[in-house]
Amino acid sequence: MPDLPPLEPGKRPDEAVAKGRPNEETSPIVLELRKVTCAYEAGRPAISDISLCARKGDILCLLGPSGCGKTTTLRVIAGFEPVIGGEVYLQDQLVSAAGLLVPTEERRVGMVFQEYALFPHLRVAENIAFGLRHLSADQRTTQVHAMLAMTGLIGFERRYPHELSGGQQQRVALARALAQKPVILLLDEPFSNLDPDMTGKMRQDLHDLLRRTNTTAILVTHDHDEAFAMADRVAVLNNGRLEQFDTPEAIYHMPSTPFVADFVGQADFIPGIVENGKVLTEIGEFPNQAGYQGGARVVVMIRPDDIHVIPAENCTARILARQFRGSENLYMIGLPSGRVVHSSEASTSVYPIGTPVELQIVATHTVLFDRDANPRSST
Repeated sequence: MPDLPPLEPGKRPDEAVAKGRPNEETSPIVLELRKVTCAYEAGRPAISDISLCARKGDILCLLGPSGCGKTTTLRVIAGFEPVIGGEVYLQDQLVSAAGLLVPTEERRVGMVFQEYALFPHLRVAENIAFGLRHLSADQRTTQVHAMLAMTGLIGFERRYPHELSGGQQQRVALARALAQKPVILLLDEPFSNLDPDMTGKMRQDLHDLLRRTNTTAILVTHDHDEAFAMADRVAVLNNGRLEQFDTPEAIYHMPSTPFVADFVGQADFIPGIVENGKVLTEIGEFPNQAGYQGGARVVVMIRPDDIHVIPAENCTARILARQFRGSENLYMIGLPSGRVVHSSEASTSVYPIGTPVELQIVATHTVLFDRDANPRSST
């Protein structure tokens, strides 16, 4: 484990190596999946043709709904599941292919499970030291103390797991995984058992810890906020297939499919027709950035922060509902056609239900899809 640099007052430990950190494209590739397919039942792949990679120090999130294949992908990386097609490489070594499965214990992967999987009969220090039996007693003691200090568990070393909070148990699980100096750290929804306030703190603590140690990590989650907060790259899965693999910013602002657009945040889809180089819709004109031919039937994706409302008499759009979200109000706006769009406004902008409003579109980019590619769009 590398030495940890001292923290400067008032400076976050990950500032120097945050997303877009220097030399990220020249860092060595630690993990690569090439067209990986895994099936639990004959003829029914759980994941199909998954290709992605992670470089040294990357935090990569596998994001998607239940049953999409993200945990299966993690298990394939760990060596818990064989593949029937494609290849998995760890540090340029082939570890999985059809007919080949390097055992988990030979892959040097660290694993933090949903339930943390701590040994209830062992104290904190003993849990952390469990995988260090190949070291001398003095080396084990030194490594365990380093992990306790790194994860803020000094003073808890003699406690049993049931004497710890959920956040403390997670720290023990992380310390145990990192103590073995893994090539890659795999985390399967590690925040699912924590309350919302603790989740936010643990996300930041984990992010800082991974940055400080330059640890390559793969995180499974169904929460796009979690993925955006943690990841350098996000792999969005759906029905066992990879829909998009990109930065969080690109996933949100430039989704490659309607599924991705809808899954990673509130999205409305407005039908339009391409005419004279513009996309004409009932809420206004949009640039034809995708270069569709004239007459093409398309769908424009709109985010709530792309639309602002101004109360105005004689307007045909009306406020149907308001959700107060603390820092913002999310308005549901009914259009004359019966379609609905959403607008994000300041928390102090409170308008009554039924208020007629003018829509101001302030989209900084336009995302277009073929009309037939979006089952939610209307004709």
